[in-house]
Amino acid sequence: MDTILGYPLLASLDAFISANLATQALIFGLISAASLPLGAFVALVWSPRPRIVASLMAFGGGALLAALTLDLVGEALQKGAFYALAGGCLVGCLLFVILDQIVNQQGGFLRHAAITVRYLTKRKSEHIRSLAERLSLVPLFSELPPDVIGDLLPEVQERTYQPGTTIIRQGEPGDSFFVIEHGEVDIIDEQAGGKKIRTVYDNDVFGEMALLTGEPRAATAVAVKETQVWVILKEQFDRLLNTSPALADAVASLATRRGAIIDRNAVVDRRKSRAWVQAATVDLDTRLAAPTTTEVREAAMAHAGAPLAIWLGILLDGIPESLVIGSSLLHASMSLSLIAGLFLSNFPEALSSSVGMIHQRYPRPRIAFMWISLMLITGLGAYLGNIFFDGVSETMFALMEGMAAGAMLTMIAETMLPEASQLGGTGTGVSTLLGFLAAIFFKTITW
Repeated sequence: MDTILGYPLLASLDAFISANLATQALIFGLISAASLPLGAFVALVWSPRPRIVASLMAFGGGALLAALTLDLVGEALQKGAFYALAGGCLVGCLLFVILDQIVNQQGGFLRHAAITVRYLTKRKSEHIRSLAERLSLVPLFSELPPDVIGDLLPEVQERTYQPGTTIIRQGEPGDSFFVIEHGEVDIIDEQAGGKKIRTVYDNDVFGEMALLTGEPRAATAVAVKETQVWVILKEQFDRLLNTSPALADAVASLATRRGAIIDRNAVVDRRKSRAWVQAATVDLDTRLAAPTTTEVREAAMAHAGAPLAIWLGILLDGIPESLVIGSSLLHASMSLSLIAGLFLSNFPEALSSSVGMIHQRYPRPRIAFMWISLMLITGLGAYLGNIFFDGVSETMFALMEGMAAGAMLTMIAETMLPEASQLGGTGTGVSTLLGFLAAIFFKTITW
């Protein structure tokens, strides 16, 4: 009878304990993420030097690495769940990479300096390789030394012309060569009463002879619709000409065969073309300059949804940690080292991202709201994680912990440490080690 009467009481007690744990998870989630708005508020009143930001970022990355090792990986290994943990890590890494790429394409790359540099540099590299492929099919360039032309590629300018804009005018000195990236251009003979000679489209070229002779333009070029072009200036070409005997000899030889190098119906051997592109773009990424402040602002303006994408990107970084906090309470008391590692890593992340947003001229109230909302969502995620993981098997628990660890480790490797190394230089290793030791120190402290 006591057992029967006691059953509802025990069930109520279990429910109370579970609810209490969820509330604890909420509180711990808020504590771990409280450094997000704190870092943002610091950035709003103080603009730290890049080296300071780098040191804090490396310190936070080291602290988070230690917390993940001690509180996720270590505990899973002690329970003999290596394969579930490893599988979860791989899945978490893959999910993070895929979602990160989706968010970055919408402007989320602007949330961190390191991601911004990497994303814009990669995009520029892809553009230049595409340009090299087109130039390899132009008789003029296919017969020039590819390694020398490769030095010219990073200096190529990109321009946009609106419909009706005159790009070049007949009779003016030839000072540039154009490759159409996207658009449509009419080539017109004004001396023949404005007769249209031809229309050129994507990947077509015009103005080749300007690079060799600089002679007056033989026709006028007018944009029919919005047109993006690559522009190679004669002054840049001449600078290479003066420093490269091989290029000078090749140009001298081509000058005697003018008709051959402007034959638009000429067929270039595809195998030779691929070899030319490979030689012209070897080590291209190492020769590209870092994006300028102007290029970063232009990229931000080009992504109208960048603020939302940035918010989603930072949320993507924080989701795994909130779930880990919620689930950890189900199997043990909350680890101080885990909370400390998350807190210490969140502060520099928010500080660095907020500094970048301020430079991109985002409204300060929006920046503050962004980080406060992320703190609240992290707390909510910990609360829901505690409820969701209640009652799951040890194998499933290790799998989910592995997914969180894989996503967080990938985030550290792709965002925090590269940014710290880029901004801080040789001091990055020391700061990372100090953060690692700080998290371990908190492991020795009991609540």
